[in-house]
Amino acid sequence: MNDPAVPILMYHSVATAPTRATRALSVTPEAFAAQVALLADLGCTPVTTEALARSWREGGALPERPVLITFDDGYEGVHRHALPALAQHAFAATLFVSTGWIRGDHDTGGGLDTMLDWDQIRQLAASGVEIGGHSHTHPQLDQLTDDALTHELRHCTEIITGELGARPVSFAYPYGYSSRRVRQSVRQAGYRQSLAVGNALAHRRQGPYALRRVTVRRTTGLAEFERLVQGRAIARAFARDRVLTKGYAMVRRARQVRRKAIASRV
Repeated sequence: MNDPAVPILMYHSVATAPTRATRALSVTPEAFAAQVALLADLGCTPVTTEALARSWREGGALPERPVLITFDDGYEGVHRHALPALAQHAFAATLFVSTGWIRGDHDTGGGLDTMLDWDQIRQLAASGVEIGGHSHTHPQLDQLTDDALTHELRHCTEIITGELGARPVSFAYPYGYSSRRVRQSVRQAGYRQSLAVGNALAHRRQGPYALRRVTVRRTTGLAEFERLVQGRAIARAFARDRVLTKGYAMVRRARQVRRKAIASRV
């Protein structure tokens, strides 16, 4: 079966002066505009997460050189800076919102910078941006109890549905962390596809609940960005990240074992 690789780009904040907490995973408005323009010059066709997954699930055709532009969390710069650049090229995108970080009635105060409000999210949706779920309070989902995990997914889904009048069908794991239990819970919550990180190109064989993305950050220059989109030298670009991720994964597994052991003694 033909399984073309598709770059799924993961953005967070688009800001001139981001907070210290978001700086590393932010891009400047100028850099984002240049990256979008380069995608256009390369003949790429951005699609939404829902469109890519539906095509792979149903065997439908994808456009020439498909690419996904995704944003996590819900920072205000997506509306202020990213939307005009996307609109200039009529590009699709997907925004994954942590509903407890969005300004408004459901705000828990956990946002790391100036966040979107629901009117801005509705404007993004009206402009063709797919709105997906990203949990309610942005926890490490695989570290939660079953009840807490269910609450995070259900509350996020209910808020988005109530605010936008449409149920979200795509999800992105906070921090990229998931497990078989988390993926099953996301599916049971009604999501039809979900994105991890992995810093690799996405393939159909990864399955609809573990599609990989490539991180775009403040240090990503235009030449490196082009290589990432073309799938060249990704492993080398993120070699250090992989070492750190593997080390932290061992720590997180140890924490899970310890929690289970404690729970079994209670």
